[in-house]
Amino acid sequence: MTGVLSPLRIGKYIARYPIVQGAMAVRVSGANLAGSVANAGGIGVIASLGLGLSSPYFDQRKRGSFFRANRLALIDELAKVRQISPDGIIGVNILVATRDYQMLAQTAAAQGANLIVTGAGLPLSLPEYTANYPDVALVPSVSNLHSAQLICQTWQRQYNRLPDALIVENCQFVGGHFTECDRVNLPGFSIGSVISQLRHYCQQQLGVNIPLIITGGISDRTDIERMLAMGADGVQIGTRFITTEECDADRRYKEYHLNARVEDIVTVPSPVGKMTRALRNSFAQEVIDGSLSQEQGCIANCLEKCLYRDTGKTYCILQALAKAAHGDVENGLIFSGANVRYTERIMSIAELMAEFTQPCTIPV
Repeated sequence: MTGVLSPLRIGKYIARYPIVQGAMAVRVSGANLAGSVANAGGIGVIASLGLGLSSPYFDQRKRGSFFRANRLALIDELAKVRQISPDGIIGVNILVATRDYQMLAQTAAAQGANLIVTGAGLPLSLPEYTANYPDVALVPSVSNLHSAQLICQTWQRQYNRLPDALIVENCQFVGGHFTECDRVNLPGFSIGSVISQLRHYCQQQLGVNIPLIITGGISDRTDIERMLAMGADGVQIGTRFITTEECDADRRYKEYHLNARVEDIVTVPSPVGKMTRALRNSFAQEVIDGSLSQEQGCIANCLEKCLYRDTGKTYCILQALAKAAHGDVENGLIFSGANVRYTERIMSIAELMAEFTQPCTIPV
């Protein structure tokens, strides 16, 4: 029987529980979800991708309108989350692969985010963008030792600093985009091996203890305990937070997750050139079959590299994610982690966090 979960320190911030809420776009994890998780003792994270898409600031007829809309919508979202959780720990997730990555990082730091979490690329210049805000903790996502080494070596050499924590992706189970899934069964690529490699690198070569936060397929207290027993300092949980009252997505999106089964999980090609883990619906099946017809072209030019914009292949990921989150669950892309059927009802964040933090018995 395990006891109370230990707090998680990231930079100058200490969360009561070692639980980071995962970022889910577009407007699946906004101020309501992030603020509620922070109030319950975890770390809440706002997903910045596409925040401006459905905002009053976006005018598709005006060139560059989307990036301005994203910045203003992020400012609004951070103001809203502070009304919900004035003292909670709040992060903003920003994708390196987006064209407004630098602007959103600077905006998040200036508007009071405690953490900046990055994904979809190596944030080699991130410390430069947040140099005027030294209290903002910087948390890159990595999937292997090599990525972590490149980030740490670059940051040390150019900025004399290291990451305040690392999100470590377990690609066998993580929702959304993933990498190296074909290698995880090889020696040295299991999540336990990656944790061990990263811990050794941080302690023996860097001489520090960088918190390691594992993400991918974590849905209950037993999963949390397993990751901590492997040497993780904390966990990041995404999909499980979707089936909560406070999640910012449409109710139909939540219910689609609620009713999903293991056989509904599929891998779908993405315009960023990677595979994604999602739930099967009409949209996903048409993409897999190569029969999807697109009526509208690129509307925002949001990615640095995009197969849809540049070659007409795949689909507009911004629109696909937004459709699903807004309730069109057959014609949008529904990201999901590999663990489903973990609950029978939509519950409150307070209930879910209590479930996560209750002691449990780990099967031997």
